[in-house]
Amino acid sequence: MVMKKINMEDREALLEGLAILGTGGGGSPAWGREIMLNDFRKGREYNIIDPDEIEDNSLVVSGGIMGSVKTLERINFVKLLENWEENFGLEIALEEMEKELGKKINYLVPFEMGGLNTPIILSLGARKGIPVINGDALGRAAPETQMTSFIGHGISLTPMPLIDYEGNIVIVRKAINPVFPDQVGRFVISRSEGLGSNAHYPMNGRQLKESVIPGTISKAIEIGKTIIDARNNSDDPVQVFRELVSGIHIFHGEVKEITEEEVEGFYFTRIRLSGLEEDNGSFCEVIIKNETMACWKNGELQIVFPDLLCMLEPKTGRGIMSIELQERLILKLVATPCHKRLRDALKHRDGLAAFSSKRYGQDIKYTPLEELHSK
Repeated sequence: MVMKKINMEDREALLEGLAILGTGGGGSPAWGREIMLNDFRKGREYNIIDPDEIEDNSLVVSGGIMGSVKTLERINFVKLLENWEENFGLEIALEEMEKELGKKINYLVPFEMGGLNTPIILSLGARKGIPVINGDALGRAAPETQMTSFIGHGISLTPMPLIDYEGNIVIVRKAINPVFPDQVGRFVISRSEGLGSNAHYPMNGRQLKESVIPGTISKAIEIGKTIIDARNNSDDPVQVFRELVSGIHIFHGEVKEITEEEVEGFYFTRIRLSGLEEDNGSFCEVIIKNETMACWKNGELQIVFPDLLCMLEPKTGRGIMSIELQERLILKLVATPCHKRLRDALKHRDGLAAFSSKRYGQDIKYTPLEELHSK
């Protein structure tokens, strides 16, 4: 079994990459930085392992933090981090999962790629001495628990232990509708500071290998290093990123209008941009539900979730969080296809329901990014 260590030298590159892959959400990289610094100061080790290295009969569980990106910004994170040393919600959720299953968990896999939700699973693994899979359920961030490759490959989301900010424990043991566990979770956390920790998607090693988006932690580090090198060498970091991920330029513009609303643990945003330079005279609209969901240029659809629409700061290539959006902010939007396994998940009945555009107030049929830009 070959494991790799993530060390202090990888930290900033990882966070840079996660901020971009988070597509506006996934939690603040500033939080992720504090989590990692705290763990490294305490001598905790981050060990990751490639999916193909694990045993078919091993037990793998996913998990993460549940909450609106807007709500998370209002919490005193320094105090929360101190409290986690005595009462770490994710650790409690993991212990509840082991009670439910009657088995010891061998590996952890992140729910998503995000500045908070990836480091926090690395932290959980370090605290418990459990290796973390070099991969995740999306290859990006997503707003709802059922929006994963796992669910579209026949892996049950439940049981799902959830621990809210105050320490209340709720376990969803079975769900007929794939959306139901997330709805329960949002109901619970919206009545407790808007924050919770959950564990979900118990699976064996064989199932993990067939459904996980592989190598995404390594990919985030590679993206981050590439962006940082581009800055240091005075290269165009956005162009360098596009080349690295075979991305498509969608829009370069200034935010002219923004509407926002926080509802039941989600941060809904709609922005309208006016084009600059190569996009001068054009306009663009983006719908965001914690993360970017869909985008139109001059009224024509450009991209649909779960393909990735990355919001980048033009000069630095930094990934922009949806809570940072404001009028007069300049953005470059770059799109890249999601992994084939995620697209395959959309063919499954539960996957189709899980990723439905109705979840973000639209009625759009998923069309792969390449088809939308094949003209």
